[in-house]
Amino acid sequence: MLWHPYAPLDGPAPYAVTRAEGVRLGLTGPDGRRHTAIDAMSSWWTAVHGYRNPVLDRAATEQVGRFSHVMFGGLTHEPAVRLAERLVRVAPAGLRHVFFADSGSVAVEVAIKLALQYQAAAGRPGRQRLAALRGAYHGDTAAAMSLGDPDSGMHAVFPRLLPEQVFLPQPPAAALVAGRIAGETDPAAVDRWIAEVELIIAEAADRLAAIMVEPVLQNAGGMHAYPPRCLAALRRIADDHDLLLITDEIATGFSRTGPLFAVDWAGIAPDVACVGKALTGGYLSLAAVLCHPRVAEAVTRSPQRALLHGPTFMANPLACSVADASLGLLESMPVRDLVEGIGAGFATALEPARALTCVRDVRALGAVGVIELTGPVDVPAVTRAALDLGVWLRPFRNLVYAMPPYVTEADDVARIGAAMVAAVDRVHGR
Repeated sequence: MLWHPYAPLDGPAPYAVTRAEGVRLGLTGPDGRRHTAIDAMSSWWTAVHGYRNPVLDRAATEQVGRFSHVMFGGLTHEPAVRLAERLVRVAPAGLRHVFFADSGSVAVEVAIKLALQYQAAAGRPGRQRLAALRGAYHGDTAAAMSLGDPDSGMHAVFPRLLPEQVFLPQPPAAALVAGRIAGETDPAAVDRWIAEVELIIAEAADRLAAIMVEPVLQNAGGMHAYPPRCLAALRRIADDHDLLLITDEIATGFSRTGPLFAVDWAGIAPDVACVGKALTGGYLSLAAVLCHPRVAEAVTRSPQRALLHGPTFMANPLACSVADASLGLLESMPVRDLVEGIGAGFATALEPARALTCVRDVRALGAVGVIELTGPVDVPAVTRAALDLGVWLRPFRNLVYAMPPYVTEADDVARIGAAMVAAVDRVHGR
């Protein structure tokens, strides 16, 4: 009856959640067995404070007592204003305007529209394409899908639906030490990458409105970490050709890689940024597009005078209230220390996986730990094996990875890492 994401109707039955508190889920399996498991997924990277956080519970309850939703066309409300002010205060330098959206994928759609409207307002209406990285993933809606890797991405089955974009080579890998970016594995390869990107952009510039990029860490496209120098080069190249630089911080924003925003690794600021996922601490769906005043003002001076998008649940008051409380928690926590501690814990706990012949690479960056296999993961089998050890994982492609809540304690980080290694060994190590 229910159709689950990226799963066949006749596939393995899902696990039923019976409770969630702190960093643990109560699960009942298809066989009726009950499990208590550390959630190493943060519910697809959103529940950074864990479950049943009293501050977030209270924010939701209090807002329900006032009103849960009103339209945002012609109306405004305090939760949206308060959240927008907080986002501007913590955002990368220069991002002064906030447009709320329903989800991360929709935020990417809004950012694409914004870039095209900006270029048209600047007298360059022929700039209707975007540049994106190979290995990228930016969401499941149509324009967002077009920016995912056209060959290895999960959306290659929709070629006629998707607009044609310009793809840049995937950056070389960053050197990672103890869960932090420590440099470049091959500086000469980075030089060659920058030179190649410069040539591609120069050739296509008159067709391009913007460059879209996940800063420093490509997530659903393969958990690939790359050097900050590549990101800084994209900032310079965008400026050289009057392109907007759009950063997709939906997964990396709010400290997942260590700094509050992943662009901080490179010391740059984008023209437009998309945020979501951890924004509400996993309570409700909400995303935002932040932009520089010169972008917003160009659109305001255009014949349309408005950004041509208006989601029904834009700036939902309930979601905005919880998001404001979630960001307040992040501001009150030593969040970077917590995230870097998780990264260092993963770097240690996952190291034994390097000895397995089925493993291609092991890496950790911030609150992200990854075991990359030489072939596809047997997802149901690895999931069961980890669950037997008290850890909930959801692998994909050839990756067994973890993105736990930031409040996960060191012993639980070690337990997650050990379960990842043991599950891979049990299922793929023979």
